[in-house]
Amino acid sequence: MSPSRPDAPASAEVSGWPDRLGARFDERLTRLGLTGEFRRDAALAVVVAVVSTGLIAVLVTVPAAAIIPGLTPFQTVTAIVVTAVQSLLLCLRRVHPVLCLAGIVALEVPLVAVLPAGQNLNGLAVFVAAYTCGTRLSARRTAEVLVVAALLEAIGFAVLNLGPALRAGSPLVEGGPPLTTAALWAVLAGHLASTLLTFGAGAMIGAYVATRRRYVDLVRVRAAEAVEAQRARADAAIGQERSRMARELHDIAAHHLSGMVVQAAVVERLIDRDPQAAKEAAAWVRGQGKETLHNLRLVVGALRGSDDDALDDGAPVPGLGVLDALVGTARDLGTPVELVREGEPPELPPIADVTFYRVAQEALANARDHAPGAPVRVLLRDDGTAVVLDVVNEASGTRAGAPAEHRGLGLVGMRERAQMIGASWEAGEIPSGGWRVRLSLPSETPSPETLPSDTLSSGALPPGTLPSGPGATA
Repeated sequence: MSPSRPDAPASAEVSGWPDRLGARFDERLTRLGLTGEFRRDAALAVVVAVVSTGLIAVLVTVPAAAIIPGLTPFQTVTAIVVTAVQSLLLCLRRVHPVLCLAGIVALEVPLVAVLPAGQNLNGLAVFVAAYTCGTRLSARRTAEVLVVAALLEAIGFAVLNLGPALRAGSPLVEGGPPLTTAALWAVLAGHLASTLLTFGAGAMIGAYVATRRRYVDLVRVRAAEAVEAQRARADAAIGQERSRMARELHDIAAHHLSGMVVQAAVVERLIDRDPQAAKEAAAWVRGQGKETLHNLRLVVGALRGSDDDALDDGAPVPGLGVLDALVGTARDLGTPVELVREGEPPELPPIADVTFYRVAQEALANARDHAPGAPVRVLLRDDGTAVVLDVVNEASGTRAGAPAEHRGLGLVGMRERAQMIGASWEAGEIPSGGWRVRLSLPSETPSPETLPSDTLSSGALPPGTLPSGPGATA
């Protein structure tokens, strides 16, 4: 009967293929034993080093693809070694992103020093380092770091690469005019723009990835909170339904079974002395048993939602209209009951009508169980401002006890029923030693839908209503 519960947040609905691909890649790295940031970055550094050095080797040695023709073997080896070392520094990219970028930029110094004038090489390491700064640092901090790095690289390029060519009057292109100051500034500006573009592209992609990760994490957290809230609402609904079931089953069983116990004791006493009276008592017990079974079937049918089982052919719904029959049954069981009505017969909503009946039923059952033989007075009054049910039983010379673990359940059920209809309810011992149960429903009452949900499922009694006298428990 409990509602189905989602056990995991539906975060997959907001995750695209990059997230799913990243999750698979992360799972495979974990299987390979690469669990920490440093280990994974070290593996990435090795891969980038292999790819970068391979590309540099092809681009500077193969004539058809050479981007810087005419390099000497020393220049070629220096370019490959520097590119490899730059790539290996990526093992620090997430541990110390600024230090990683600084080391990679610093290694550009020996590279531009040995390359021909106006020439420079950048491997993948520079882009990856800028990307990492975008993911790890704030936007302002990333911009400051990248601008400083680009300026330092441009200064190194100007001093170590373009400066010697300017002093020697060497041309930037074979057969071209000598390098002038104006041409130097033009080349330096182009180099700085290219460097800033490389750094900026990597940082922007990194910032986008970081923003998307934070968004996905936020959606997952909110999805988890929504699931938890739904679970709490389901638990509250289940608790309320259990309380309602407990009230119905207790009211039916306590009333009928307590009477059956009393009559069974009568049968036991009369079976030898007055067999005819014992037979009549046994027949009454059988009738009560059938009625109890019928009522239990009504409850089970209502819970299952089966109209065929839950509804009986014209069976009356318990309410104040059958209060006389309830009092008559209590009298048949040996309890002297006086029923007093004051005012016009009250016209109550169905749920309130059932509540008044159940409270009277429970109060009479309590009096029969815990103050057997004591007189009971039932007062039903409607004075135009409120409908009041007052059940008072006097003290009895003999008091029947109840197991400690079952004490107070009837009072809890009466209190919950009163809360559901917005009525006030009191129960307690009177000065004469008896017990009193009072239910009062004002003429203008809130509907059950406006009552707090926690009051509908709470089983705690209000202060001053703990059972302490005859008729206290069921």
